[in-house]
Amino acid sequence: MPVSTAGIWRVLAVASLAVCTAAAAPIAGGQWTDLDWHAITRPMERLPAWLVISAIIFAAAAISSTVGFAFSAIAGAILLHYVPDGLEAVQIMLVASIGNQVYAVAGLSRAISWSRSLPFILGGVATLPVGVLLVRALDPGAYIPAIGGALVAYGLYMLLRRPVVLQGRHRVAEVLVGAIGGITGPLAAFPGAVVTIWCGLRGWDKVTQRAVYQPYILVMQVLAFAALWLLQRRGASDPMLLAYAVPGVAGAVIGLRIFNALSEAQFRRVINGALVVSGLALVLK
Repeated sequence: MPVSTAGIWRVLAVASLAVCTAAAAPIAGGQWTDLDWHAITRPMERLPAWLVISAIIFAAAAISSTVGFAFSAIAGAILLHYVPDGLEAVQIMLVASIGNQVYAVAGLSRAISWSRSLPFILGGVATLPVGVLLVRALDPGAYIPAIGGALVAYGLYMLLRRPVVLQGRHRVAEVLVGAIGGITGPLAAFPGAVVTIWCGLRGWDKVTQRAVYQPYILVMQVLAFAALWLLQRRGASDPMLLAYAVPGVAGAVIGLRIFNALSEAQFRRVINGALVVSGLALVLK
């Protein structure tokens, strides 16, 4: 008996839920033990660091640029454990992601309407300083799993039900949605999740969605990188650091081609699947 595409996605959703539950159970019981990332990355220690980092960036960019977000969640799951300096790891992710986003924005330039993205950007810019202050004051372990769990729950819910469409104009809500991203950007290096979810709820086609949240993510990441450089005053002028934008762009070339080949229904499923995967990556960081 043939299995439909919807059936396959339901099986994947249930499997993801099982993985998430298995990961969350030890945390709830207070018996969480970090993964042995040193053992996982030991085979890569014989390779030049720049080569391994570039490979991680390329793979994460190819996956994330298919939907236009989640680069930091995917790359960070490995990179934050491979690069010993946490600040350097964050800077590498931001530079690579900015390169990724610049290519994607250029590829979608004919469809992008900055006026439609403006309410989200204004909200994000307004709350970005709040996010920077919170990330300096809070323990990431206290909130990143919660953000990841919320993304997993939403992604699974949307995979298993019919799409919800919000009608009418919602300018104030768009500013508020952008404001949430302005906070989660510094907190979890993930500014685009809430805006991406909102664009999906509006029922827009795949190009219109990316034409709204792609510029938003780019602006938020550029501002976050600038804020980090001003606060730390190091690393931003390192030529090698800036070179990590190259594998980010290379991965984006592949991801954007996959995006163009997806149907509208496939794109919706891939978006929700990416929310699940990125949420799991945050939970397991």
